[in-house]
Amino acid sequence: MRPSGPLRVSIIGAGLGGLLAGAALSKEHDVDIYERLDIYGGRFTNLPYEGFQLTTGALHMIPHGPTGPLAALLDRVGAGVKIVRTSPMGCFMTKDNRQISFFNFRELLSARAQARIPALMAKMLVQKKGTVADMVWDDPEWLQLSDSCCGWALSTLSRDTPGEEAAAIIRHVVGGGPGKYNTPGVPMGGCGAVVDALARKLEENGGRIHLGEKVDSVIVEDGKAKGVAVGGERHEADMVISDIGHRLTSALYDARYSNPKYADVLQKLRPSAGVKICLAAEEPLVGHPGVLFTPYAQRVNGMNEVTHIDPSLAPEGMHLTMSHQALRSNDIQQEIKLGLQDLRNMFPGKKYSVLLVQTYRDDWPVNRISSGFDLGNLTPVKGLYVVGDGAKGKGYMEVEGVASGVANLLDTLKAN
Repeated sequence: MRPSGPLRVSIIGAGLGGLLAGAALSKEHDVDIYERLDIYGGRFTNLPYEGFQLTTGALHMIPHGPTGPLAALLDRVGAGVKIVRTSPMGCFMTKDNRQISFFNFRELLSARAQARIPALMAKMLVQKKGTVADMVWDDPEWLQLSDSCCGWALSTLSRDTPGEEAAAIIRHVVGGGPGKYNTPGVPMGGCGAVVDALARKLEENGGRIHLGEKVDSVIVEDGKAKGVAVGGERHEADMVISDIGHRLTSALYDARYSNPKYADVLQKLRPSAGVKICLAAEEPLVGHPGVLFTPYAQRVNGMNEVTHIDPSLAPEGMHLTMSHQALRSNDIQQEIKLGLQDLRNMFPGKKYSVLLVQTYRDDWPVNRISSGFDLGNLTPVKGLYVVGDGAKGKGYMEVEGVASGVANLLDTLKAN
């Protein structure tokens, strides 16, 4: 029987998912978040460097801006963050380095490829099997566009992205009716402003964040989570929520409490990986705050320049440009080399400097489970739940998926 009154909630990891869940639950319950690092925010916070606000992972951009799942959940928990919508939503860079509107993508296609647009639109309504590559008929022209979009938004390529998931994402972006979230937005103050607001709200509600505190194990008795062990000490809890993904969470409790099917699925799942390159320039490189998709680059899938909306993310008179590319091989140095060469090719004669190159893979990936393969919030252990980028809501990109997954968990707990 569920205890009456406030529950004791232990959360493993103070990434965006853990902070969202903690801020929401701390309204009514007693919440402790244990974070092994000495900072909170995970891959969604700021890294101050020479006057720039770089990030630990994300790109200072919220895919659906002030009307998407993340903005809605921030409002729901009372964490006020100003999110400014980008204009334009995005552009494509042509082979000769011009920019055209995202919605004029057909200009990049031959007459033969353009003739397939109606059939592709129809596929998006019914696609249930296969990958994005299957959806676009493995057509080389279409693959360049879809790889750019998938690589930027999901850090996967067309052949690794489920068509059904991509179709759901597209409907959320450009579909009609209440499902339309529209263009991206920039949180003023960057990623750090979001997690700082959540941490403040958690603490205002009486919750606690324990930095530098690594959870050693989840305490399970009779198949139910009873708390966590940290530094050899037992911390009792009525509910445990993990923000470190299904696989790492499963390693925290005895395997006998799992089941063969779940364990087998975990072994087959793969994270999505990527490379981010941060540039500093006095003269704008992208020239607008929207996404610039780069379908003809060797590696770079897209980039943004959010300092057009929030100049505080760079020193006065400077711009911060961030490129992103899905990782295509295990030769990291070669992947970075090709990405840097792409930038030189796209901005010939432009003056800029490389501030930082970051790689996201293995246990510090872009997503702990690639989009379209998320396992949801439940685990084989009662009272143990997963949030974050391995438990995203269906059809939502990156942090919107994280927020959707947390909202799904809150609804599940309310129903129970």
